[in-house]
Amino acid sequence: MVLALLVADDAGAQDFAAQRARLVAEVEATYAETRALTGLAAMSPRVRAALGKVERHRLVPTGQRSLAYRNHPLPIGLGQTISQPYIVALSADLIAPQTQHVVLEVGTGSGYQAAILAEIVSRVFSIEIIETLGKKAEQDLKQLGYANIEIRIGDGYQGWPEKAPFDGIVVTAAAPRVPEALIEQLRPGGRMVIPVGEPGGAQDLVLITKRADGGFERRSVLPVRFVPLVPGK
Repeated sequence: MVLALLVADDAGAQDFAAQRARLVAEVEATYAETRALTGLAAMSPRVRAALGKVERHRLVPTGQRSLAYRNHPLPIGLGQTISQPYIVALSADLIAPQTQHVVLEVGTGSGYQAAILAEIVSRVFSIEIIETLGKKAEQDLKQLGYANIEIRIGDGYQGWPEKAPFDGIVVTAAAPRVPEALIEQLRPGGRMVIPVGEPGGAQDLVLITKRADGGFERRSVLPVRFVPLVPGK
């Protein structure tokens, strides 16, 4: 019986690995389809490797595991979602992550975006306003072995000034405007990806690049639909 269970577990792990490989191929195809908008024809090697490694099925509710490697968002409870893998990969690529970088994520959610980033950069600081989600993501990410992710419960609009400046910032929920605090916490030359727009209305994934003089360049990358970034009270 024990041997049978071990064989079943191994077969399940192999199946998830095959599903991840198919997901990587599908996301790569989506990059090619959207290159005219994003300017990126393919995933960077680092992001591709991370997408092929992170166990998304362990960061979604148990009832969603059979859908974990489909290229679309999934509900994770409390009105929140785990983002589409293509958007997760694209957001990571747009900030041009490097091994030595320190990155801020606003909106931990399931922890999937943080895990992708943690495979690439030195340190990830992630903020989640919904305590239940933040604590669950923290537990799941620790079980997956990510020691370079730190999560706190707080208002994403305010960022994490004690840990600034950041080489990159990824915001995983839509704000009606780009929060000034986040721009201030971005290192000169750093990049931020943020969905901007009203809930239920038109939203764009926006790339912010901070200049040496403290100003910034802004480029709309492509239309998106995200849950709203909830401000603290």
